[in-house]
Amino acid sequence: MQPFEIVYVDSPAVACNGEGGVGGHPRVFLNLSGEGRVECPYCSRLFIRRTPGDGHGVETPGSTHPAAHQPPAAPAKP
Repeated sequence: MQPFEIVYVDSPAVACNGEGGVGGHPRVFLNLSGEGRVECPYCSRLFIRRTPGDGHGVETPGSTHPAAHQPPAAPAKP
C-alpha cells in the first residue's frame, strides 16, 4: 500500500497531526533515527529524513519523481 503522502524532513523527529482541523488526528511525535523513515500510524503519511543537497520536498502518490518510490540513499562513510 502506498503512503498517503511522502514528506522529506531535516530533523530526526517529527510531529504529525494529519493537517489538523476536521480531517486531522491527535498530534503524535515520531522518531526517524532508526531507518531514517517512519509512517504515521493515524494517517499513513511517510516521513523520510533527507540528506543534504538531495532537493526533496513533498511527494504525493502517483508522482513521477523517481525518489518518491525509492528508499533514501545511505549516508557516505568517511
